[in-house]
Amino acid sequence: MARGSKDPDSATADPTDWVTRAADAAIRHAGEGAEMITCASGASPSGPVHLGNLREFLTVHFVAEEIRRRGLPVRHLHSWDDFDRFRKVPAGVDPSWADHIGRPLSAVPDPDGCHVSWAEHYKEPLVASLREMGVEMEEVSQTAMYRAGAYREQVLHAVRHRDEIEAVLARFRTKAPATEADDTGDSSGTGAAEALDRFPYKPYCRECGRDTVTVTAYDDDTTDLSYTCSSCSFTGVTDLATQDEGKLVWKVDWPMRWAFEKVDFEPGGDDHATPGSSFTVGKEIAPVFGWRAPSFVAYSFVGVAGMTKMSSSRGGVPTAADALRILEAPMLRWLYVRRQPRQNFTIDFGPEVVRLYDEWDALGRKAATKRDVATLSWERSVSTAAAGVLPTAPVVAPFRLLSSVADVTAGSTALVSSAVAASGYPHAGVEELEPRLSKAMTWTADLPAADRTTVRTEPDTARLAALSEDEELWLAQLLDRMPDTFDQAEITTLVYGVPKLGRGLGLDDPPTDEVKADQKDFFRLLYQLLVDAERGPRLPTLFLALGADRVRTLLGGASAP
Repeated sequence: MARGSKDPDSATADPTDWVTRAADAAIRHAGEGAEMITCASGASPSGPVHLGNLREFLTVHFVAEEIRRRGLPVRHLHSWDDFDRFRKVPAGVDPSWADHIGRPLSAVPDPDGCHVSWAEHYKEPLVASLREMGVEMEEVSQTAMYRAGAYREQVLHAVRHRDEIEAVLARFRTKAPATEADDTGDSSGTGAAEALDRFPYKPYCRECGRDTVTVTAYDDDTTDLSYTCSSCSFTGVTDLATQDEGKLVWKVDWPMRWAFEKVDFEPGGDDHATPGSSFTVGKEIAPVFGWRAPSFVAYSFVGVAGMTKMSSSRGGVPTAADALRILEAPMLRWLYVRRQPRQNFTIDFGPEVVRLYDEWDALGRKAATKRDVATLSWERSVSTAAAGVLPTAPVVAPFRLLSSVADVTAGSTALVSSAVAASGYPHAGVEELEPRLSKAMTWTADLPAADRTTVRTEPDTARLAALSEDEELWLAQLLDRMPDTFDQAEITTLVYGVPKLGRGLGLDDPPTDEVKADQKDFFRLLYQLLVDAERGPRLPTLFLALGADRVRTLLGGASAP
């Protein structure tokens, strides 16, 4: 296939297919005959890599996958910005870690002691989750790159062209002082002092390891940079041509890396695309390094129901690993690929999960017979070019059924298995229901107590003694006709049919308005006697999960022999 051509089967005519359009742009940027198309992502492992950060990884993944499916050479290059400074101590961490503020994330100890550094503590679980989701990428540590001198020539080039870079930064500079997030090296001043304050390179102090340094002099002939540290009062000199003790400031570092890695596509949050932000400034600095800005897609934030915009500097934010405890890997992928990157969305881990699984299963059935942009997002979610089809349950029972049965049976896999089989999903062993069964059981166990179903351990003798005449008749008819072994269709017909019998109708007759009113009262009575509530799981599911013996006992009938 010629470079730049489109896959005729990829629904490219649909304007909502953002993946195809982004892939087309990356291919155009790379140009005819490019040996490699580089799609880049980046993240600072300063805290839990939450579901908002996950959009950075998955946006690049889906674009690289589309290019790979076209038979073109492509790589997903991910940069870990672990050479960034440690900015603040999150809630729940020993306050003494404030002593490490200003040091590289890769040099800050892991407070839990399970990894070699703060950065590795947050990298490892995210990488494991990405592997589960079929995301393969080439990882680069910026600590390793800078410390190894990989960017030494680029640093010297930036310093030689610092006036040109400063001219670009000055056009975007506001009167407000630079924030830590800007990291431009800006500050007020005049003359030589001002130029040094805005120097494009910043070393970490050789004595204390912090970036709390002030550049005091630079010699273009010797490439010696002099500095003083406000944290420990150390005065030092670093040779930019032979020593690798610092990094370029962020708004210079990013476009430098575009050129170094020959990046053709890279997304970024909405905040990176505003006037004066990292990407808009970087676009104009990139030519200094002999490159042009990559094709760019801005993405909006992802929220979690009941939470404001997520930030990894705060604790308690859901991560990909948290989501994968409940959602199948293809489903989590689908939540990101089915929406335009600029579209905000919220993931609800409450009752909405059941509806989400229903929607996912319906889309899978639709994909078997129809191809449109919706089913294309499903196809992109269930498989990757490298890993093939991602693991799914051999027997796909509805999540709604699995969670209801798991709730009622208190997680007994044997009881779950028998109830699911009786509900119309036969299977050779409980493993054929995985991984969905485990996710349903996890979700159910995490529900608030008020949302759980508590099955009675003994009959409610007081309620049974207070039955009305109609209630006595309904229970007698149910117990008289209830089989020893439940079949879903049979028990459904019986439970819904008992009030019909009370009105002189047959089990298969259509219900009258009076019967419908009786059904509501009968169902309420069954819930009261079985689970001490006014409502609960679907009654046929509840009967299947409890079994005939237990239902008879709780309804006041004799146990089966």
